[in-house]
Amino acid sequence: MKKLFIAALLFVGITSFAQDADQKPEREQRERLTPEQRNEKQLQKLTSELSLDANQQAQVKQLLAERSAKAEKFKEARKDKKDSGTKPTAEEKEAFKKEMLAEKDANDAKMKSILTADQYTKWHALQEKNKDKAREKIKEYKKENN
Repeated sequence: MKKLFIAALLFVGITSFAQDADQKPEREQRERLTPEQRNEKQLQKLTSELSLDANQQAQVKQLLAERSAKAEKFKEARKDKKDSGTKPTAEEKEAFKKEMLAEKDANDAKMKSILTADQYTKWHALQEKNKDKAREKIKEYKKENN
């Protein structure tokens, strides 16, 4: 009887441990990087994938820092708006959307001036690939939470 009880307990323990290993990490459990760390990681990735030279690396690093600062500013403004309890109007949403598109276009223009034609083509392809991955993750997230 004692052996049967120990075997059942062992079986339950192993199955519950195996199920925990299959779970995806939650957003809060993932590593949190500072904006500087994210920029450095992204710069390293772009350097390896696009074969950037030292001058291009410096320019891209500056561009990434500017972009992070603007993103942080947008994030703070959005958080302040959310904390005040008022929802953005349709006009405000549209204005924000236009502002974000203008930022994206300006960023693309700057990258085009920094990179060679071949590098820019590769970079643009990477952007599209990442956009598709993000859409897939959003679909998965929505599917899991509905």
